[in-house]
Amino acid sequence: MVGDGRRPAGKPLRAAQEEAGVPPGVWKGRGLAAVGLAAGDVVTERQAELLLGEGRHPDADRIECERLEAGDTPAKARRATVLGRPIEHNQSPETEEAKQRTPWLGMGLVFRPPSTAHIAWALTDDETRLVLELCQDIARDKTLAWLEDAVAEIRWKSGGKNRARVRDGLIVAVFRHYESRAVESRPLLHDHAVVSIRARRPDGTWGNQTADALMTHIVAADALYTLHFMEQVSARLGWAWEPREVTPGRRPVMEIAGIDRRLIGWQSTRRQQIEDALPVLTAEYEARQGHPPGEQAAYALACQAADQTRRPKRKELRSLSQLRAAWRESATQAYGADVVDRLAARARAAAAAIWARVRPVVDVALAAVNVAAVVYVMRGGFKHHHLLAEARRHLSYALRGRPHRPGLDEEIVQAAIDGYTRPASRRMMTADLRALYPHDTEDQAVLRALTRKRAASPYERARLAAAALTARVHALRRADRLNSRPRSHTVAVPATLNSRLGRRAGRDLEPTTDVAAVELTRRTLEAAVAEMAAWLQAGVRERAAAPRPSPKSAAAPPPSAQQPVQPAPGRTPPTGGIA
Repeated sequence: MVGDGRRPAGKPLRAAQEEAGVPPGVWKGRGLAAVGLAAGDVVTERQAELLLGEGRHPDADRIECERLEAGDTPAKARRATVLGRPIEHNQSPETEEAKQRTPWLGMGLVFRPPSTAHIAWALTDDETRLVLELCQDIARDKTLAWLEDAVAEIRWKSGGKNRARVRDGLIVAVFRHYESRAVESRPLLHDHAVVSIRARRPDGTWGNQTADALMTHIVAADALYTLHFMEQVSARLGWAWEPREVTPGRRPVMEIAGIDRRLIGWQSTRRQQIEDALPVLTAEYEARQGHPPGEQAAYALACQAADQTRRPKRKELRSLSQLRAAWRESATQAYGADVVDRLAARARAAAAAIWARVRPVVDVALAAVNVAAVVYVMRGGFKHHHLLAEARRHLSYALRGRPHRPGLDEEIVQAAIDGYTRPASRRMMTADLRALYPHDTEDQAVLRALTRKRAASPYERARLAAAALTARVHALRRADRLNSRPRSHTVAVPATLNSRLGRRAGRDLEPTTDVAAVELTRRTLEAAVAEMAAWLQAGVRERAAAPRPSPKSAAAPPPSAQQPVQPAPGRTPPTGGIA
């Protein structure tokens, strides 16, 4: 509430926030109406103490006084202000399990834009800064709304065996921070969202949310937040996005195109601190265990390095305007005034080049193949939320900030589930290799070999598998076009795109189709693969049975004298380069 700092006893909260240079927190969520609050109201110290500290109504003092005036006992009046089970139950010495003795009343989420967004927010003019803050607000609120509608669940009865969607929505307190914990202050625009676990059941009574539902979908929520933030920035500032590889072999991150990459190193000094401390921890691990750390151990060591290098935030008091002036001076001294002054202009120029070569459309059939291959190689067995997170990442890579049609991510996931997965257990599914490679047992080994290629990182193997499958689908479509056989293509184009790109660009885009076309495309692809495989096998048998020509055979006639070769009835000549 005060910028991760501590305030002296007796100092009012608002005064401490002004000294720390952070704005006051605000309430968000549709569940506020049930406790008499509205979205955008300032979070007062007493409200936070009651709801997030004691699990009681934010206006518990007034309710308790009214019940006392009505003749209730103090205990009964206090119990009327408690939302759900009182925390005194967890603190009772009769409670056996240790985890139940600590009251758990909230979950913390952090909404942080990509690194280049921090740079643009800190070094550009005030108008651009306000636009980026608006983009942050919209992307955060849309993500919280999705968590309310599709994820948040409430439990009741023994062991939480009864679960249902929350009745009203979430109650969230949002606090905005501006800087990182680096030795030298660096820009880091991010929001801390404290989600109260108190929510109403379908019958109107209060209870606790389930933590597993929210934590299970946290990666999908992160991908959705990034997708919305990219779209808002592109729509309001005209900037485009491009992937940037942070760690070789790992999944790239999306950054604003045209911003000097050297500024990322200037802004990400916290990452350099962690990387400097990591070799020492890695050497200690190898000496203790006798082998290099694996993927999970390396992640744990990175978390340990982050904790060891974590510093308290600055002690001196500076406003946001003072911070922005200091950041601009630091970046100018490091890389020159031209890099800082022309940051926005270069971003707009890079966006124009990207929009000229990137078609802002999404082929649902190809996206489903890509998502299924990547998630299968990365995880083996997976669930719906794994596919959903990868589908949203695919939209980020494909659209580069252009708007996507609502529900397109779920459409890609459903196409992947229906066409390219099979049940692996009662709760898990895996890729169906027979659907990815119909009637072709030799090519089914492609994905199996990639899963065992330990020399490459999991994401490298996943991209190889997705590229192999995508190339096959493209080859089948190319062969189909050369044979002049019509086949429907599944392409999703935002409704506002044609009017924005003009009549000429609109003619270049393929038409939008619905879920029925997805099924038709899938069946057509399977039939085409089966037909091509049968034709190739028949050709191999015919060549093996035919006698080889002698070296002294007569010369071939000139091209003008050769007769055109007609394909056999019911067969398609081999075009498209499928091996």
